[in-house]
Amino acid sequence: MTPRRETKLRLSLARIEEASRVIDPVFRCSPQFSFAGLNEELGLEMVCKVETLNPIRSFKGRGADYFIHQLGDGNQRLVCASAGNFGQGLAYAARKRNIQLTVFAAEAANPLKVERMRKLGAEVILTGVDFDAAKHAARVFAEGENLPFVEDGREVAISEGVGTIGLELSRWPKPFDSILVPLGNGALLAGIGRWIKAVSPQTHVIGVCAKGAPAMALSWRSGRTVVTDNVDTVAEGIAVRVPVEEALDDLRLVVDDILLVDDQTMMRAMRLLFRELGIVVEPAGAAGIAAAIAFQDRFAGQLTATVLCGGNVTEAQIQQWRLAGND
Repeated sequence: MTPRRETKLRLSLARIEEASRVIDPVFRCSPQFSFAGLNEELGLEMVCKVETLNPIRSFKGRGADYFIHQLGDGNQRLVCASAGNFGQGLAYAARKRNIQLTVFAAEAANPLKVERMRKLGAEVILTGVDFDAAKHAARVFAEGENLPFVEDGREVAISEGVGTIGLELSRWPKPFDSILVPLGNGALLAGIGRWIKAVSPQTHVIGVCAKGAPAMALSWRSGRTVVTDNVDTVAEGIAVRVPVEEALDDLRLVVDDILLVDDQTMMRAMRLLFRELGIVVEPAGAAGIAAAIAFQDRFAGQLTATVLCGGNVTEAQIQQWRLAGND
């Protein structure tokens, strides 16, 4: 563990607003709506922001595109690590600007996400037992080749690009009581929290981690960076065991609480979303709904929002998780 650091706001409201105008339109203004059947199941009014209806099926295109926009000319090759969705977002943005991209992913990475990264033109290197091991390998490779290493959660432009989700949510006619945001490396939560706390400070901004990957929650609560030995969750998109310190600093200024949900509840949330909304999301994408289920008494009767942040699910996973089944 490392000592707690002094924190200050890194994310700029002006740059989030700029991002809302310059990032690729395919990622902007995603649907956000409340559905009576889902509300009845959850015992609250839930606004779902659907970030799966774009070329990469996740929110990651927003931050990646704004990062590349801010980068300017002169970079011909970048390196990153990804569980799959960020790699797709960066590959999509890099391809438009003729930038080569090398992505490091874990050996057991979601094969659909790996395939899609490669189809978008990225070189994908599979190494390490988990995402953080792959990230370490990516950093070593980038340093050895003297190439820029792009780290999700550390690069402020990525978080600012994602902050456009908060900007769009703030257009809802009424202020939210709570917003439940899946928490992996922290860019999504930091970006949304920065905007929402500026325009609606009474809204509770709450992160949601997988119980089997609690490093971000433990670090946020203790005020110190806590690294876990392993992760044990089906939600690979939020399976972090080595937090990004800059992201933790961002979160400490805009987050009210962080909750843990287990895999079974995320599976239940995925089935509920499929049954009521007809939307297939991956486990990380259902984490906010899972928190609404697990902490139903806490959020009862509230106007709440969440982000369905990813939908890259293989056919085998759909069968394994029985998404069309009943609880």
